[in-house]
Amino acid sequence: MKHTPTIWAELDRYLKQEGLSLIQFGHIAGMNRGIVSAIVTGNKTMSVNQLDLITKAMGLPEGHFYDLFIENYIIDHPPNMRRIEPFLFRCAELDKFDSIRRVVGAIMDNLLYSPKLFDIAEELLAQGRHAAALLLYEGVAEAEKYQHSERLAVCQYRIFTIQVGDDQSRNLSAATIFEVFVERLDEIDQLDALKDLANVYRSLRKWDKVDEMAKKMRAKAEIQYTLKHQQNSREHTESTDKLSRPLFVYISYADLLCASVCEAQGDYQQALDYTYTYANLDWVMETGEDTRHWISLFKIWAEGNTYVYKLLSGDINVLHDYVEYIVATSATNENEKISKLLNVIIAANQYSIDVDDILKRFESEINSYSEQPLSDDMYTQQVIPDYIAWFGYELAYYYLHRGSYNDGFKHLMYSTVSYHTLNNETYFINCMGLFSHFRDHAVPETKAGFLNLMKRCG
Repeated sequence: MKHTPTIWAELDRYLKQEGLSLIQFGHIAGMNRGIVSAIVTGNKTMSVNQLDLITKAMGLPEGHFYDLFIENYIIDHPPNMRRIEPFLFRCAELDKFDSIRRVVGAIMDNLLYSPKLFDIAEELLAQGRHAAALLLYEGVAEAEKYQHSERLAVCQYRIFTIQVGDDQSRNLSAATIFEVFVERLDEIDQLDALKDLANVYRSLRKWDKVDEMAKKMRAKAEIQYTLKHQQNSREHTESTDKLSRPLFVYISYADLLCASVCEAQGDYQQALDYTYTYANLDWVMETGEDTRHWISLFKIWAEGNTYVYKLLSGDINVLHDYVEYIVATSATNENEKISKLLNVIIAANQYSIDVDDILKRFESEINSYSEQPLSDDMYTQQVIPDYIAWFGYELAYYYLHRGSYNDGFKHLMYSTVSYHTLNNETYFINCMGLFSHFRDHAVPETKAGFLNLMKRCG
């Protein structure tokens, strides 16, 4: 039988090695003699705070004895959440993720601990400790996978939002896994879940899924909106208060998403019809500053997208008005400005329009378009990076076809690297195809850069 070392034996060995009495060590650690004595003799369990004091007094790094703490006080004892909870929070502070995994694995055979672990995960998430929270959500989800509970669905939602990142291949997997749990969420929570799924699928250009999520979101939001204003009940109002935005937004945002689907399919007239629908918000019953804010946003978006769909359908006459719209509406968000300029450069490439003067006008923004924002919002986190990479490709296409090879290859390199980071193989291959088409015009240093990139990614 394997003998498990103990913290108290380590402490006793240290005291003898250093020739310290219990009183002397207690002074160093800031603990009274009785507690130190009880710990050394193994007659008292210790808290993680006491363990940290002992570790520091022994001159050891923080968390040095955490594995032994798990062995001595968690695995070898009936689970005690009053001891486990502060230990998990401390592990999260120190990024001791392996320790968190061990604790979760040790106690999750018993479903009685699921609610408490879930609550701890929620608190860690609120603190911004996403990696630690993810381990707890995964532990609860695994333990409850046959329970069909709402808590399981919420765990899967949290896992999805935490896992979504730069890797588009991983994002697709996370979205696919989570999607089957949406219907198990509270009816109100389903709206934000569908919005987030739609935005991830939008960044992946999975337009059939964007359309599906948007239409589900619209139908569910309409039902909730009707219930809210028919019943006008305090209970229903309180339940909708937890939404990330006003309830009517989910109805109108669904129309905006459907318009983007039609745009991707080249059906610009249908896209305009959806745009005119979300531009008209006279039916909204709410008042207040938040409502006015969102109504104003939809009107701004509708104006811009009306120009876009006319421009992309070949109406070049709106180009000047669209550029002035970009200037007037994008002062506070440079990345939104780039996503709008993307429409200009797509139209320029599609209809062979000279937009050199426009690009010169936005030269400073274009020179810094790779500086992406930090945000928890799924649209800014996922859709904007895809637009920025796409913008680099379209800009490269524009310059290369006009003989501006230095500018063209510069932007193509940025786009290629971005799509490699995003793990989007299709658009990475498109970038390499554009390079191959124009490689005879590249200087040796540029050729070497692209060839090295291909080797690294091969």
